[in-house]
Amino acid sequence: MPTRYVHAIFTLPREVAPVALQNKKLIFNLLFHASAETLLEIARDPRHLGAEIAFFSVLHSWDQRLLFHPHVHCIVAAGGLAPDHDRWISSSYRFFMPIAVLSRVFRGKFFTGLRTAFHRGDLHFHGSLRYLAEPSAFRAWLRTLFRHDWIVYAKRPFGGPEHALRYLGAYTHRVAISNSRLIALEHGNVTFRWRDSAHGNRKRLMTLPADEFLRRFLLHLLPRGFVRIRNFGFLANRRRATLLPLCRQLLHASAEGTPIPPRRGVHSTPKWHCPMCGGAMHFIERISSARLLLRAPPPTVECAA
Repeated sequence: MPTRYVHAIFTLPREVAPVALQNKKLIFNLLFHASAETLLEIARDPRHLGAEIAFFSVLHSWDQRLLFHPHVHCIVAAGGLAPDHDRWISSSYRFFMPIAVLSRVFRGKFFTGLRTAFHRGDLHFHGSLRYLAEPSAFRAWLRTLFRHDWIVYAKRPFGGPEHALRYLGAYTHRVAISNSRLIALEHGNVTFRWRDSAHGNRKRLMTLPADEFLRRFLLHLLPRGFVRIRNFGFLANRRRATLLPLCRQLLHASAEGTPIPPRRGVHSTPKWHCPMCGGAMHFIERISSARLLLRAPPPTVECAA
């Protein structure tokens, strides 16, 4: 789409990596869903963007040294559709959404999903992690995940679709290491180039025995049939054909400063009116069923007389 884009990264803490290695499909799916739900929920909040957004998510499970480091890269349109789909809402040129809020919500959603999976018996533990199969040990391990903030990173909005495609292309057609980083294979050792982010992204060389290099590389094989590139929001397959043309129309009209005629079946007048006074009712907030239960009053049997 002809708009600016944001590059966001959601990273799992190092304590989760051993469990993820033994439960790849479950943890990777949970990482996708927790990060996507976080972006969609915070973007819908009128206190932040107040819009329905869309993005691609790409799974990565490695760092520069080929160690196991699960995270997802999200390429997000810097704006979205208004709740009634009548206009395009753009984010600030220097700010997209609050990182601290994204981090806390992401942590909470992943924590809830992990606990649910354990209670269903879907998590498996082997070797040195076998002790986590005990509920008390698992609860203690979960508590360690809340002792620090989780890492969520988002650059400020950058250029248009050509920049987004360049970013996305660099993160899709590669597994763990590109051929250009391989330097030598000599005397049973593999030498490759890596970027040291802790020291100003300096380029360094690492030499590993061939079997250790292969072990690290094979850590990043995905479960059979696993999809590592996914679309969310109005880019999801079931909604894309309808909403993408509308987004392009709204973006074009916004750039031209011309009004958009109402779509067929969509009226410019309010959809709901107060049954008491007849005044127009306007959208303020969407409340999920889970949040509705949290807000509901206690049952009458538990209320004081």
